[in-house]
Amino acid sequence: QVQLVESGGGLVQAGDSLRLSCTASAVSERTFTLYATGWFRQAPGKEREPVASLNWSGGRTYYAYYADSVQGRFTISRDNAKNMVYLQMNSLKPEDTAVYYCAADRTIGRRELLGVDDIDYWGKGTLVTVSS
Repeated sequence: QVQLVESGGGLVQAGDSLRLSCTASAVSERTFTLYATGWFRQAPGKEREPVASLNWSGGRTYYAYYADSVQGRFTISRDNAKNMVYLQMNSLKPEDTAVYYCAADRTIGRRELLGVDDIDYWGKGTLVTVSS
């Protein structure tokens, strides 16, 4: 069973930056390369929503997709050699406050932002709080 562990959350002020990391274990580098990986978030009283995903498209090509609310501010990246996924968050806003979850999808070839129903593996989440 693939395990995902997030880190890097914390309390920051509006306008600050934060980088989240996700480590995948119990999966080989070769297999992890094929997975689409993403970040989701869930604010208090709201449903879990997709933030960004990086979908494998063959060879060494990945396509990045972002929610409109974070486009231009957040950047998703991965280091397959380390089984790591990152989310760089810049210009943070109070409405970005949420628990952020790392996620992975075994399906190959998706050409859109991952949805909750697409996910095969979830991390337990890391809390990001942005004060105004």
